Amino acid sequence: MNKLVPVEFKNQRIMTTKILAEQYGTEETNIKTNFNNNKDRFIERKHYYQLTGDELKEFKRVVNDINDPSIKFASILTLWTEKGAARHAKILDTDEAWEVYEELEETYFRVKEVAQNISQLSPELQMFNNLFKALATTELEQKKLNEAITETKEEVQAIKDIIVLNPKAAWRRECNRILNAIGMKLNNYRLPKEEVYQALKERGNCRPNVLVNNLKKRARANGMAPSKVEKLNILDVLENEPRLKEIYVAIVKDMAIKNNVRV
Repeated sequence: MNKLVPVEFKNQRIMTTKILAEQYGTEETNIKTNFNNNKDRFIERKHYYQLTGDELKEFKRVVNDINDPSIKFASILTLWTEKGAARHAKILDTDEAWEVYEELEETYFRVKEVAQNISQLSPELQMFNNLFKALATTELEQKKLNEAITETKEEVQAIKDIIVLNPKAAWRRECNRILNAIGMKLNNYRLPKEEVYQALKERGNCRPNVLVNNLKKRARANGMAPSKVEKLNILDVLENEPRLKEIYVAIVKDMAIKNNVRV
């Protein structure tokens, strides 16, 4: 992932279409096309902001160091929020897009809170400060709950459909799609992958990390480029391990049913 200059709008980190495309390893036109083809899945001021007129002029005035020269001449500018970036990762559905989004989620979109020292305040003011914080926290939690309920209603369609995975046909893509869908629902993309990895270790009675290391050793011995060797993972191992692959696919299917994910 390329290093990003933090840019904020409405007190939250955002990204332009150009920068989002660069991070996801795709073309800007592809992001725009996906948006136009899936407008019903995007909500303005939740997934994106569209700036025009005075609002756009003010944004241009404030933002000077962003690496997107097209902003200078834009008459309409779309800014993507964290939720918007997640939507695009889901639509693109590539390993690169999901990996980049996971990193963005844990770094770029996590604005560091500045701790304030209130020890010098009077006991009365400290009491009011704590009271207001508690009220604010309650309101934010209620807002998040309402948003979660809304999103759930939007996506709960035939939620109990039987998920069929064919291990012989694009199994890697289908498994990744399901794990990423579970990750989006849990708001934690690493957790499902860690869970399936541990389950494979137990059900398959194997040591995945050893299998991956052995595969890398064989690849190096056969002259594979170092950059490609480093990208090898457990899924590459499973390509040549029918028994473990069948177990892995079964685990993913069980997780999908457990988490009510329809793919």
